[in-house]
Amino acid sequence: MEFVWVVPRSALFPEATPNGFLALEADQLESKLLGPARDEGFFIERRYAETHPEFKQPIPYVAICQEDKVLCLTRLSTQGEKRLHGKKSIGVGGHINPCDQSDGDIFANACHRELHEELILPSDAVLLLTPVGIINDDTSAVGAVHLGLVYRLDASQLNVSIRETDAMAGEFQTLTDLRSLASSPESSFETWSSFLLTSGVLELQTS
Repeated sequence: MEFVWVVPRSALFPEATPNGFLALEADQLESKLLGPARDEGFFIERRYAETHPEFKQPIPYVAICQEDKVLCLTRLSTQGEKRLHGKKSIGVGGHINPCDQSDGDIFANACHRELHEELILPSDAVLLLTPVGIINDDTSAVGAVHLGLVYRLDASQLNVSIRETDAMAGEFQTLTDLRSLASSPESSFETWSSFLLTSGVLELQTS
């Protein structure tokens, strides 16, 4: 049984609910989202959370950047969740679990754990994270119960490789190429990645 961190939707969005990618500076993200998420959040069974959109599950979502390139991941058919098979993503992340409550910040701990579960990179890479905004998509049942906390990791001086090569493939590709792939009618990018690629925020960060 898996438990995940959830926050009442009303605590995160007391007024209008954003759709798509919303750029936020670090202090804005802290005051508008992370602060309320810490104060009002709690753990519930994931099975329940997935069917109750009155709660949002915050998901750290990290784009790994090297100059004008971003790490693009492809989920292989050997990966656990069938709905993700063949999907492409430029974000590394996942649910916040009880183990992330150890010393330090729960969101930073979740970022650190997810990065090192999926990638091989220096242990202190989390120090290079920069928050850039959030992603919200209430147009699907999956999106309605999740909220992306988007970070950029400057990996220009780092060696980064895929940890579980039997479940996932990955390579650094230019933003131009990734945007072209995402705009194709046959695009296999997950929705959050498409939002982020078309937002322009990663291009601004790499210029």
